[in-house]
Amino acid sequence: MSASSLRVLSLIPPMTQLNTPYPSTAYLTGFLRSRGVAAFQEDLALALVLKLFSRAGMQTLREHVQRIPMRQRTDCMMQFDIDYDRYAATIDAVIGFLQGRDATLSYRIAGRNYLPEGPRFASLDVYVDPDDPDGGDPLAWAFGALGTQDRARHLATLYLNDIADVLREAVDPRFEFVRYAESLALSQPTFDPLAKALAAAPNWVDDSLDALTREAMDKHQPQLVLISVPFPGAVYAAFRIAQTIKRHWPEVKTCLGGGYANTELRELAEPRVFDYFDYVTLDDGEKPLLALMEHLEGKRGVSRLARTFLRQDGAVRYVNMQEADVPFSESGTPTWDGLPIDRYLSLLDMLNPMHRLWSDGRWNKLTIAHGCYWKKCSFCDVTLDYISRYETASAEVLVDRIEAIIAETGQTGFHFVDEAAPPKMLKALAEELLRRKVSISWWGNIRFEKSFTPELAQLLAESGCIAISGGLEVASDRLLKLMKKGVSVEQVARVTHGFSEAGILVHAYLMYGFPTQTVQDTVDALEYVRQLFDSGCIQSGFFHRFACTVHSPVGKNPEEYGVQLVPLPAGDFAKNDVGFIDPTGTDHELMGRGLNKALYNFMHGIGLDGDVRGWFDVRVPKPKVPRQFIERALYS
Repeated sequence: MSASSLRVLSLIPPMTQLNTPYPSTAYLTGFLRSRGVAAFQEDLALALVLKLFSRAGMQTLREHVQRIPMRQRTDCMMQFDIDYDRYAATIDAVIGFLQGRDATLSYRIAGRNYLPEGPRFASLDVYVDPDDPDGGDPLAWAFGALGTQDRARHLATLYLNDIADVLREAVDPRFEFVRYAESLALSQPTFDPLAKALAAAPNWVDDSLDALTREAMDKHQPQLVLISVPFPGAVYAAFRIAQTIKRHWPEVKTCLGGGYANTELRELAEPRVFDYFDYVTLDDGEKPLLALMEHLEGKRGVSRLARTFLRQDGAVRYVNMQEADVPFSESGTPTWDGLPIDRYLSLLDMLNPMHRLWSDGRWNKLTIAHGCYWKKCSFCDVTLDYISRYETASAEVLVDRIEAIIAETGQTGFHFVDEAAPPKMLKALAEELLRRKVSISWWGNIRFEKSFTPELAQLLAESGCIAISGGLEVASDRLLKLMKKGVSVEQVARVTHGFSEAGILVHAYLMYGFPTQTVQDTVDALEYVRQLFDSGCIQSGFFHRFACTVHSPVGKNPEEYGVQLVPLPAGDFAKNDVGFIDPTGTDHELMGRGLNKALYNFMHGIGLDGDVRGWFDVRVPKPKVPRQFIERALYS
């Protein structure tokens, strides 16, 4: 296939994450350049935050606060106005510190006399040393005596959150660092709320994004703009960006893709979407983009597009000419060229040791294999391409990519973003890294399956593995079988213990609210989790509420799981989450509070020898799990 003459610009819209670039544009730009295309990329999410959270931004924010009548100002706004001079004097220095440009500032920040402290700092009151509940520095217990950098990053993060609260209350009630205006797009059956928001007069945040979009367009002069939207919290800004492009450059073609489109827009029939985007593509972008560029150059008819929505004669049409996808081994090496990798912010929002890896430090994101080799879990979108089509590349190719990325970025930290990294590939990759003496630090997601022996865990540690996460989910053998996880609690204990013994941090994804889960199941699950922490198998975990999606086995065949789906409202826009009626009638919201309270304490070594019933606000049954179950599983 001949190289395209088009100039292509890929954009990351607000908000994704602030510590490292979301990798989709890096993948697409690297692939397009490997095919000889003039491809460029910009991260407008980071650019927007840096524009708003600056000395000039603080002045504009104060002007907005002062326009609000005094009786209508919240405590948050009042505090910001009183401390404005301190915010204006510190904001640029704090941003520089979080970017890693001024490490010595940590001492002033950690001293608690440098930053103005708004309402968010009240959260520090929860960090009480269990051995000294009446005194001492609460952060000393949370971070340790030598954790000055960590303390300072956490305090600086609270400081930014205080400012974000003021911005939300005085300028844009939808503003968030991650889930920006999420409610306008999350499983939203109709386009009306988003259309109304886009038709409204722009606020300061909108105007700032408009200016950044125009700067990027002037800089790169593209003929095709790709906007990658991974989450519902990036949709509103993506449409605002497209709106700016259509207003000023109507001849430029715009295309929407990414994880949000892949999961929520598979039945798109709303013509108004195409007032902003000329095309919407599904699943991996490589093949649809090659076909689209040929079409725009007059080399391919519209009926030969791949996995692409467009508007024709006022109606939405989906075109998908069946052609082979670009093999994973030929998708090219991601490139971060064009992204300001030295300007990302290492935040420390949550003290969960695994969650901090998501927000602290700039990681090179890379995929070991396409799709999931297991693809059976009943809560997962196993029917979609990003899960169902499993492909690998050789370890030699993967290490070639790793070396190229290190040479480009100068950074050796990698986050392998697979749904579940396959053990055979991880073993081959570790051996190739060691053979070629390539030194990296890496972490990623796996299944806690028996292939991960203690010997393999040790090999992965020697290759640079610092942390792994995996799904224990409900910690109930009955429900794990119903989920088709292919693991048991006993097996998870042995696998996680092997990783921990190798010095690798282990994080467990935990779930509550799965179909037919009873109060007894939940209490038993927490007892298993207590024992796993107590035995040193896991060091981190997080309970999340089960959500049923239309693409999962539960959403496809609810009768197999003993539930009845709630009919979806009529609509022609987004569709993903679907409600269900569970005849067990368990109040999962009530149980969730106890689960998360317990987990927070377990991670700090508190309550590991107690009765798990004490974490719940309501009377619950006694666990049926023997108190030495995990210990016996490990040593019998």
